[in-house]
Amino acid sequence: MDISFEYYKIFYYVAKYENITKAAMVLKSSQPNVTRIIHILEDQLDCRLFLREPRGLRLTEEGKRLYAHVAIACQHLLDAEAELCRDKNVCSGTIELGVTETALHLFLLQNLHDFQTGYPEIKIRIQNNTTPEILKSLQNGRLDLAVVTTPFELHDALACEDLLTFREVPAGGPDYAALSDRPMTLKEFRLHSIIGLGYGTASYEYYRKVFIEQHLDYEPAMEVATADLVIPLLQNNLGVGFVPEPLAAPFFENDSLVPLTLNVPLPSREVKMLWDKSRSQSRATATFCSYLRERCQRNLPILDPENESVAGN
Repeated sequence: MDISFEYYKIFYYVAKYENITKAAMVLKSSQPNVTRIIHILEDQLDCRLFLREPRGLRLTEEGKRLYAHVAIACQHLLDAEAELCRDKNVCSGTIELGVTETALHLFLLQNLHDFQTGYPEIKIRIQNNTTPEILKSLQNGRLDLAVVTTPFELHDALACEDLLTFREVPAGGPDYAALSDRPMTLKEFRLHSIIGLGYGTASYEYYRKVFIEQHLDYEPAMEVATADLVIPLLQNNLGVGFVPEPLAAPFFENDSLVPLTLNVPLPSREVKMLWDKSRSQSRATATFCSYLRERCQRNLPILDPENESVAGN
């Protein structure tokens, strides 16, 4: 049975208002045309859909059964149509964004504030998790976009762009000031209680590889769930650890953290933006991506002193 969607659309409005005149006004059609379409639909379905009453129309039992299905389908299609129209005229919508703690503090916080000021119609729902969990959610379609820190394994379905390059520096609380007199080996460094993110995080994997290159095991004495817990634990002299240099700088200045030195340079890390190549981006997500790219190019936020290359280039 090949019945035009327009017939069902007209049926939907007539059933919704139980009045042909109101339906015709909403549809911007004439009453005779709406009546004609209802008769054609009844003929094609071989059943009566409406009963005429003094106050208007009433659905028959067959009409009620049909309306239960048509109402859901029409509403979905009308909502989709309205969403596409909004996207063309006003940049609005919701972005499901996955972000790691380090990426949030190093790059996203100020940029999120500025973006929301410029695009108040776009809502952003933030999911904070480890890099592996965020990438899993991105691949499963639960996220539109991810901003995470390296290292990670890039799945073939995901596209990836650099946003920021940063370095992490070894640090300790004031009680560890004596260790700052000379560069330490990683073997010496691990003799002290290391505070760091736990297994399953990008940070843990990064330092595991750094230590393996020196034929050492990376075994934090104190594992934390989020990166923002590392600095206060270090400030209270509970151990030594690694902190992103931009976040550590103000604490070095007020002497609540002491910078330590290693005899081997730590590889730089990156904050990256990822999305699923197999899914088309919404207007809101594409606008946010473009905004972040522009901020990268304009701000040139952090230089990597190892090679003096600019993040995001």
